[in-house]
Amino acid sequence: MNTTRTSDFYVNLSSFEAVGLAEGFVNARTLDEHIAAWQYLVDTGLCWKLQGWFGRTAQTLIDEGIIDVPIKTKSTIVK
Repeated sequence: MNTTRTSDFYVNLSSFEAVGLAEGFVNARTLDEHIAAWQYLVDTGLCWKLQGWFGRTAQTLIDEGIIDVPIKTKSTIVK
């Protein structure tokens, strides 16, 4: 079970912060924060709308079991 989605850090992420953590212009304090940022980008669908390497990296992380595929919901809110 992925506990990333239930962490306070994940719940309070913004799109800007998640992109910053993924790109490296915002420093993650832990590996879990970095992973949460990528999970957020996948869950919101944002990684598929940005530069190609975001989608490729996200797919690699999914394939390697580091993050999960997005949960299908009726709506996804991007902060």
